[in-house]
Amino acid sequence: MSRSYVIKPELGKTYPFISHGKGIYLYDKEGNRYIDGCSGAVTASIGHGVEEVAEAMYQQAKQVSFAYRSHFSSDAVEELGAKLAEWAPGSLNWTFFVSSGSEATETAQKIAIQYWQEKGRPTKNRIISRWMSYHGITMGALSMSGHVLRRKRFVPLLEDYPTITGPYPYRRPAGMSLEAYALECANELERAILRIGAEQVAAFIAEPVIGASGGAVVPPDGYFQRIREICDKYEVLFIADEVMTGVGRTGKAFGVDHWGVVPDLMTLGKGMSAGYTPMAATMVTDEIIETITKGSGLIMAGHTYSANPQSAAVSLAVLQYVEKHGLIEKAAEQGAYLLSRLQELAEELPLVGEARGLGMLCGLEFVKNKETKEPFALSEGVAAKIIAKAFEKGLLIYPAIGGIDGVAGDSVIVAPPLTITKEQIDELIALLKEAIVSVQQELKDKALIG
Repeated sequence: MSRSYVIKPELGKTYPFISHGKGIYLYDKEGNRYIDGCSGAVTASIGHGVEEVAEAMYQQAKQVSFAYRSHFSSDAVEELGAKLAEWAPGSLNWTFFVSSGSEATETAQKIAIQYWQEKGRPTKNRIISRWMSYHGITMGALSMSGHVLRRKRFVPLLEDYPTITGPYPYRRPAGMSLEAYALECANELERAILRIGAEQVAAFIAEPVIGASGGAVVPPDGYFQRIREICDKYEVLFIADEVMTGVGRTGKAFGVDHWGVVPDLMTLGKGMSAGYTPMAATMVTDEIIETITKGSGLIMAGHTYSANPQSAAVSLAVLQYVEKHGLIEKAAEQGAYLLSRLQELAEELPLVGEARGLGMLCGLEFVKNKETKEPFALSEGVAAKIIAKAFEKGLLIYPAIGGIDGVAGDSVIVAPPLTITKEQIDELIALLKEAIVSVQQELKDKALIG
């Protein structure tokens, strides 16, 4: 085929063609091997080429792949819903299935607003979100996102939702303890609610660990406990965006489980189907469902592929695989080892300001000056250069660029499949170090770092 008619991420760029994948490795048609050091888009959590999932896919396809949710339910959908209710904390027992994380967060937004309408409080229709956050690329989801670079082109079309600052421990005020910082960041939500008026606020949305806009930024202990208290005090629903952090990625079933907090709504995607099918979900509590059931009896949301049997069967097989192979526990154990190896890089290499993460969701932040934490200008493209150099060497890592108000911030996410071994982590680290050292030398030659 001489010419492509596919709109690719970078127009005009030539991409290698994928051939196949097995475990943590991907292979292109030229025979080159890549370590999938970021699970694609933090998605392929159980690795590639899993036979059990392929078999579930085949068996469901032999029966029926598609049935519209307004006409039928299916065994696969009901079993997946029951499995998620078993996994989820508190009374988050009800699931609305969609096809992407963006759809899931937008559905959560709509359900939160409808819930208050059904309660006879229609003025509660504002969503509060955080800067340095990302909840999806559809207009509703992007409105809730504080990812400055991704918002920039569409600001006139977006709601003005991002209001408060997310916790960013690496850049907290000098001399402030983590405990004090956690409360200071959380209390900003209370101030925002008071300024807007609690009678106007439907929900607050947050990622348990900040992903694409910050590079695996983990909040201090106490932050989400205080957020939950504030939401309860002012009757504001808490939406946990677990699209990236859910289904074992952080070493617990869900990110919020690290802090013993139960949200009112929770969104899932990515690891829920581990990349084997487009599938995502919005989960809600018994109380929300009971309120809507007694009211209109209908959640005003839906997509053609919502709750289709094919994707449900695949996602159920993924969850069963995670359980069978103890991958949540493995993510915690191997994730701790991965983070320790990344921290060694941070100690050794001047370019690395911080290594951070939780479970198998880790990140590196690159800085111009390690002592002052001065960032590079985005125009230098430091993170992009490291990602490109790693790719050349056969390692895939994920960008998290522009987290500092869209003008600076060079971070990458390192989030391999939960199945990775210690030996494979060592292999990943060796390639990553080579890439960073190469770019570091280039920056020294240009006198951009000392």
